[in-house]
Amino acid sequence: MAKDKRLKKAYGEVDRSKAYALPEAIKLVKRTATAKFDETVEMSMNLGIDPRHADQMVRGLTSLPNGTGKAVRVGVFARGPKADEAQAAGADVVGAEDLAEQVQAGQINFDRCIATPDMMGVVGRLGKILGPRGLMPNPRLGTVTMDVKGAIAAAKGGQVEFRAEKAGIIHAGIGKISFDDDKLVENARALADAIQRAKPSGAKGTYVQKVSVSSTMGPGVRVDIGSLAAS
Repeated sequence: MAKDKRLKKAYGEVDRSKAYALPEAIKLVKRTATAKFDETVEMSMNLGIDPRHADQMVRGLTSLPNGTGKAVRVGVFARGPKADEAQAAGADVVGAEDLAEQVQAGQINFDRCIATPDMMGVVGRLGKILGPRGLMPNPRLGTVTMDVKGAIAAAKGGQVEFRAEKAGIIHAGIGKISFDDDKLVENARALADAIQRAKPSGAKGTYVQKVSVSSTMGPGVRVDIGSLAAS
């Protein structure tokens, strides 16, 4: 009952008909975060696209200037010296056929997957498992690369992946409630800019239609789209 009262109070503080300037929206999200843990702050963007068409898909990676506040487990498919390089760079799981067997057995102990190009013959057979989880390495995203050290550093240093869902909505974490307001605003603008730059050739009409921010357990707060650009 106490939890319900907190949530009701939190939702009552948000004017659902209003689009708030981004800094104000972030303050409101932080004020209405009621959970007893460090909630993730998430930004959602409704885009004027139909991801079912290849020329309207929006997907990419970007590095948030202030990190995500989340520990990212990185798995690397590599052999020989590149496997050693991955271990030294701090990868959480490294392997080749042995790692593929673990994945096939349902043991997926990583949040980001990186592979060297020579391993894609092995990794390709895992597409039906890794693909639906958004874990399939992709050269366009920099996760199929010989620079495993750089890819691991980026993944652990605040890089986030964004991908439009069927309804054309992108959800991505931009930090934690414990972050300073300015850092969350900066991260939100960096993500919005990356999504804007990823606008597909097939997108027609208004690209960014609606934006909101929320905490893990809190209400969504609508954001004035014009305030996403740095002043």
